[in-house]
Amino acid sequence: MSPERLLCVAITARPSYSRIRSALEVLRDQGQVRVQVLCSGSALLDRYGRVVDLIRADGFDVLEELYTFVEGNEPINMALTTANTIQHTASVLRRLAPDWVMTIADRYETLGTAVAAAYVGVPLIHVQGGEITGNIDEKVRHAVTKLADVHLVANGQAAGRLRRMGEQPDTIHVTGCPSIDLAREALNMPFDAVQQAIDGLGVGAPINLRQDFIVVLQHPETDSYDQSYVRMQATLDAVADIGMPTLVFWPNVDAGSDATSKAIRVFRESGRFAGAHYMKNLEGHLFLQLLSHCRCLVGNSSVGIRESAYLGTPVVNLGHRQLGRERGQNVLDVDYDRQAIRAAIQRQLQAGRYTSSALYGDGHAGAQIAQVVQGLGRTSISKRFHEA
Repeated sequence: MSPERLLCVAITARPSYSRIRSALEVLRDQGQVRVQVLCSGSALLDRYGRVVDLIRADGFDVLEELYTFVEGNEPINMALTTANTIQHTASVLRRLAPDWVMTIADRYETLGTAVAAAYVGVPLIHVQGGEITGNIDEKVRHAVTKLADVHLVANGQAAGRLRRMGEQPDTIHVTGCPSIDLAREALNMPFDAVQQAIDGLGVGAPINLRQDFIVVLQHPETDSYDQSYVRMQATLDAVADIGMPTLVFWPNVDAGSDATSKAIRVFRESGRFAGAHYMKNLEGHLFLQLLSHCRCLVGNSSVGIRESAYLGTPVVNLGHRQLGRERGQNVLDVDYDRQAIRAAIQRQLQAGRYTSSALYGDGHAGAQIAQVVQGLGRTSISKRFHEA
């Protein structure tokens, strides 16, 4: 007999899947709640690895593919994608009438899902609320918090912020971050699979992962997207100055991604640095295995703040995209300046690996999230500000 209660999970991009995958596995395997996935945004795009195919390969039921993404390199395209997400998601939720819908983190599609759920009247579960970040992401994250009915947060600091924002204390659950679960699992997997994946994907120089190498993952900053080209250029020039073999990953789909990608292509085609290998995407466990062996991660992705703290990976974090996030001792913050980046990389290479930190969880968040969801009764969508 199939479970009666239905949870719809909105997956909009490759990071949102990695940040909820372990929880979905526990919910599916325990069978008390039926899980169906709504995929939209860049999760459906070939150039970002079509995460929807990986979700299906992992055995999850993808209910709908919602083609919401509006092509373009400016902030208005993010707004238009948000509008599409509201429209398409609202239609599906009205037809399906699930018991809950779950949305993750702080992307613009996350906001679209939250608005749709709120107006259709479906209780909303928000994962990773209460954190501080740079640019527009923080506005989105806190807006989603006020639209959400249940909060699954990474640590006590985030929970405290939600209480100060007027959320009811009994709706806030400290579960840890599910992406740390993948990091814990990755450490126990054979490393040869990563080498095989790298050898079979991407273009550029072959990289021997048994030797020293650097990883670059840099996204545009939406509040200064017009600087994306020169910032990526500065990072690549600094890495070339170091001369260590480097894996360069393509950026996400935020405003400025076209310029960031162009800087990568121009650098690659210039032939200035023969030691780089360029990749579009890599399965989550394999990517975290890669980070666990690299000498340094350079860029501005949240993986440098979250998973890398648990892995003990040295990180050179650039700019303001992760401004204000709690971070471990493994992170060194610098601006987008070639000389500053080069000096920071050299310092991290000398430092070596750092002690593992449980700042964002101990690697068992999926089970805790599943326990919270399974224990939910009929969730009220009526909210009032809670005076602390």
